[in-house]
Amino acid sequence: MNSKIWLSSPHMGGTEQQYINEAFESNWIAPLGPNVTGFENSLQSYLANNVEVAALSSGTAALHLSLILLGVGQGDEVICQSMTFSASANPIAYQGATPVFIDSEPDTWNMCPVALEKAIIDRISLGKTPKAIIAVHLYGMPYKVDEINKIAQQYNIPVIEDSAEALGSTYKGISCGTFGEFGILSFNGNKIITTSGGGALAVKNAELKKKAVFLATQARDEAPHYQHSVIGYNYRMSNICAGIGRGQMEVLDDHVQLRRKVNQYYVTYFRNIEGVSVLQEPNSDYFSNHWLTAIYLDPKIHGEKSAEDLRLLFEENNIESRPLWKPMHLQPVFEGTPYYGETVAENLFKNGLCLPSGSNLTGVEMERIGTVLDKFFQLKLKNSFTY
Repeated sequence: MNSKIWLSSPHMGGTEQQYINEAFESNWIAPLGPNVTGFENSLQSYLANNVEVAALSSGTAALHLSLILLGVGQGDEVICQSMTFSASANPIAYQGATPVFIDSEPDTWNMCPVALEKAIIDRISLGKTPKAIIAVHLYGMPYKVDEINKIAQQYNIPVIEDSAEALGSTYKGISCGTFGEFGILSFNGNKIITTSGGGALAVKNAELKKKAVFLATQARDEAPHYQHSVIGYNYRMSNICAGIGRGQMEVLDDHVQLRRKVNQYYVTYFRNIEGVSVLQEPNSDYFSNHWLTAIYLDPKIHGEKSAEDLRLLFEENNIESRPLWKPMHLQPVFEGTPYYGETVAENLFKNGLCLPSGSNLTGVEMERIGTVLDKFFQLKLKNSFTY
């Protein structure tokens, strides 16, 4: 059998080992050290827009800390994009708060501004002004930043920007992860760069970063003994993982361009296939890293199960593909939570598929993927992929 083609596998640049060796040689095997500082500085320089960055154990930890720093607690409500990974919503429950889920819009597949404002007005009328809005850049595609943030400002609700999938993406030339009160990054093994596991929190000033790091290191008070006045967490990134991140930062822009090239392959392939659309930037304001290339198959043309049939055909050929995120308002764990919108996210989930998108895909592997697509759509491959 042919070797496995993964949806999005880690892609090392070559210098990661150097930073790891330096950590071992200096015995910095802890959640602090030169690599942590260096990684944070690299992220701050890359994101720009005057943010401060704290390297953490995961993107989920970063989101959790954001909610804590905003004072979200028992009985509060937090608005959250429905079409996303569960890590966007789970920290709301950690705080004893209730998520209020919002449908997607068809242009970027992200939070619908119309449904968002409707939800805010309705929750306020019920005496439940939301404490925060979690907006997600799905698959690296920037959400409608101007529209979402304008609504948030109008009702004085802070935005937590879930940019876990969008490092390297921009809106109007400004880095995703810097538009909200807090920005969330993830370096999980399948992300555009990885630290094995890990994440980061982008904040607006050094004082906020200090508070975040304090909470992330068990909230230890300044004292010669171990003293704690508030609950803390073990959320800091290790110096070893940060070393991987420093090496990965050196190839981040290359990874973005390679994923965009893979995306363009799919765009070209599907250009003349009726009823298949590829998630693309609505206009030149948007620049997606195309972390994952996602397609939508019109069920009226290809049938109700076409996305699943294609996934199974890929699986038969040892190629990984994935359904789109199942919306949070459809998840059993969030049954009964408020939801605002129509069925955009639900239809995307039923008829969408994420295709192999790694920055380390080879020409041979893309040919294998193309062969499966040819078989499914009964076509002859009309374009090729070369580096």
